Amino acid sequence: MKKSEITVALAGNANVGKSVIFNQLTGSNQIVGNWPGKTVERAEGYLQFHGRSIHIIDLPGIYSFSTYSMEEIVSRDFIIKEKPDVVVNVLDASVLERNLFFTLQLIEMEVPMVICINQVDMAKQKGIVIDEEKLEKALGVPVVSTVAVKGQGLQELLRKTLEAADKNIKPHVIEYGKEVESGIRELMEHLPELPEGYSRRWVAIKLLENDPEITEMMPCEVRDLAKRLAGEVERIHNEPSFSVITSERYALSNVIASGAQEQTDISTSFSERLDSFLTHPVYGYISSALVVGGLLLWTFVVGEFFSDILTGIFGFFQPVDPQFSGSVTSIIWNGAFGGVVAGLTLVIPFVIPFYLMLSYIENSGLLTRVAFMMDAFMRKIGLHGKALIPLILGYGCSVPAIDSTRILETQRERLLAAFAISFAPCAARTILILGLVALFVNVWWAIGLYALDLLIIFIMGKFALKALPGETTGLIMEMHALKMPSFRVIARQTWTRTKSLIYLVFPIYIVGSALIQVLYAFGVLDPISSFIAPLTVGWLKLPVFAGILLILGAVRKEFILLGLVSLVGTNIGAALTAQQILVLTLVGMLYFPCLSTIAILAREFGWKSTSVITLANLGSAILIGGIFARILPFIL
Repeated sequence: MKKSEITVALAGNANVGKSVIFNQLTGSNQIVGNWPGKTVERAEGYLQFHGRSIHIIDLPGIYSFSTYSMEEIVSRDFIIKEKPDVVVNVLDASVLERNLFFTLQLIEMEVPMVICINQVDMAKQKGIVIDEEKLEKALGVPVVSTVAVKGQGLQELLRKTLEAADKNIKPHVIEYGKEVESGIRELMEHLPELPEGYSRRWVAIKLLENDPEITEMMPCEVRDLAKRLAGEVERIHNEPSFSVITSERYALSNVIASGAQEQTDISTSFSERLDSFLTHPVYGYISSALVVGGLLLWTFVVGEFFSDILTGIFGFFQPVDPQFSGSVTSIIWNGAFGGVVAGLTLVIPFVIPFYLMLSYIENSGLLTRVAFMMDAFMRKIGLHGKALIPLILGYGCSVPAIDSTRILETQRERLLAAFAISFAPCAARTILILGLVALFVNVWWAIGLYALDLLIIFIMGKFALKALPGETTGLIMEMHALKMPSFRVIARQTWTRTKSLIYLVFPIYIVGSALIQVLYAFGVLDPISSFIAPLTVGWLKLPVFAGILLILGAVRKEFILLGLVSLVGTNIGAALTAQQILVLTLVGMLYFPCLSTIAILAREFGWKSTSVITLANLGSAILIGGIFARILPFIL
């Protein structure tokens, strides 16, 4: 009998296109959270196909079913204990042999399966063609070729998935070498009754591998038998039994891949030549600097161009000047309109171009190569190149960037990365830099502040490394092939990142601008400015009202600009000198992380670490801001 709803697990190595398939199939019907009791992200979604509901779980990208990482544990526990109706194993067509190593482990679990050979277009460019029929015959399960970024083959994948669920299609038993297979069969005969979902063959293999979790489940006599059989394998091969089984899997992967793929003679492609250039010992560093610098310069130039256009349009309809007298209604309406203009002229022109280019760099494969080249530099602050990915994401928003530190292997590395991210100029800080420095000083000073920020991140990272000594793990990161990403994928990713910012910022700008003008009109903010004047006026050499701005900015960095527009109007250059604009921007860029960032820091690392990070931000902002205020008169 056909089930009206089936559960499908997407499983496979990292960078094989699982997430693209997941996004293409589920669209906006997604839920992202954590696995119960774990810090590993869980993504699930739903879709309707041929009148049936399909519940899809996107398992973490892993390479084995050991118990060495949380991702591997939650993946194998889900397959065994939750018993999805079908496991869709996604493989990269261009590295079939490497991916089949994980496939063989899924086959050992004897679960209903469908093989999805993704990125076949990229494989063909390398002269690799996969014969689906031969692979089906070797594995005993349906095989579907796809190009997920273009949506090709996904309908057939869903059709085969439903068929596998209805017919409970399980793979062939693929046997290993004589000594290993003999041990597996003997163990299977002596295993006790297993909980539902556990394959006897898989359990026997795990016992030979000395898997601690499975071994713990067994009675003493089975443990002793497994130890004796593993010892026999080790004596014959003169190496640990788990290494022998790993070698067996690799050998079988090679045989299956060789029989199912054809390699045609082709010349070196442009993509391969470009890849060699991007990872060259000399040119690679230059290209990495150009990628990151180009991302920021693109944002500045395009953002300033569109901001000028929008400012001119709104200036034609009505000057946006603050109003501090008259009726409360008039003040509120004036403030609300100023908030709309501030949002449109400062958020949209800068944030959208940044996310567009970031999505392109991510999906083209450039970002992983930049991370690879920056590995040596990142090790100077106790991290490896992979940490550059959340750090660059921090230039968009600190919250998802800190969340993405989960790709790092240890809690120490995650904390060091989060500390560095807290200093990175996120979109809100970028709005401050572009809305003040780029518009009222010049673009080159804005770029200079970004360069200074990188230097500060490096210096503060060195301090953090001294406070958290330890060994840095090696860089393990697979680089998928360079490609021209689909504009539809880029546009969807850009909109996903931008919409939450737009939905949050515009109401805050509108309500906040009106509220600030009302509070100022009723004299609520003046006493606060006077109280912290020794810091703002004496040390930072800013106007008295800057104290109000810094208090507002502790909630969200945009509030500094919002409050400034509300207090002095849109002609900020007439109210502040260039030196004061630079100091205010620098302090606003470095001090308190916003409340949402503090919240996720507390969730991931606890309040003690969060307090230390927050105080480090505040202390460096005040110290560097005061020094900057005394140096600038000799420069400007």
